[in-house]
Amino acid sequence: MAKSFGDAFVIDLQSRIIRCLTCNVPGAAFLRVMHLVTGDYILIGPERFKDIRTSRREENELWFLGRQPGSRPVRLGQRMSEGAAISKRSLKIAFAETSAQNPELPKGASRLLVAEVDPSSPALRNRRVVYESPDNRCTLEAQDFFDDDRKLTFSCYEPGDAASVMSIDLETGQVTNHSQAPGTYNEPEGIFPDGLYTLVEADRHAVQRGWSRGFRQIDIWKLRLDGTGKDFTRLTHFNDFEGYKASNPVVSTDGRFMAFQLARSADEAGVGYGILLYWFRKE
Repeated sequence: MAKSFGDAFVIDLQSRIIRCLTCNVPGAAFLRVMHLVTGDYILIGPERFKDIRTSRREENELWFLGRQPGSRPVRLGQRMSEGAAISKRSLKIAFAETSAQNPELPKGASRLLVAEVDPSSPALRNRRVVYESPDNRCTLEAQDFFDDDRKLTFSCYEPGDAASVMSIDLETGQVTNHSQAPGTYNEPEGIFPDGLYTLVEADRHAVQRGWSRGFRQIDIWKLRLDGTGKDFTRLTHFNDFEGYKASNPVVSTDGRFMAFQLARSADEAGVGYGILLYWFRKE
């Protein structure tokens, strides 16, 4: 993304050639862009920017963008909260609704839904609710499918600027807390191809040192999805320098590296000042 509420781009990591996907849309105000397995795209954001609260919450919605150059975004008729989970194997998508987007939900409530993207229409098919939270003690956000799309990681945002890394078994409904660190901030991000680990935006280092905590004091950590919260390794150290943090990591499809962004602690979530690569294996 060029910026929050802006245009979506694709960068070729070998040539560094950048291609704009939405520059043919006047006043584009998107927040996120994600790949479908078909090579098409899912965009997330409002139709137009009004103000940060309204446009990021109440009017945030899903859009389909065809992979052909010059395609224009088509709304999918689904308002949703924050980001979405996109399968790397199928056309499954998961997303959350809160009472801010769906007035039929009680105030503070949220729920996770799974659906299938139909690129031919385009449209969402077979929507179903897979998990519900009755109040703001746990506000939900979908993150990643894993285990052949049988499981889904999601964030549970808690009062006091805290969050937990959660997953749900989509076949049994079993929910697991993987971070096991109440009162701290742990937001799952990119997942590794084997589904054994996920990247996490976490403030554990700040808590350990007695600093202020929360999403403004995060670095990138790696967490094993075994439900113990013990195999938790810090990968970046940007937050050791006052005013900075690292955020929004995504793992490459082959698991060799991650892309993430340099960010400033004072900025809102999602704002960044450069994309960096972190190699897990030497080339």
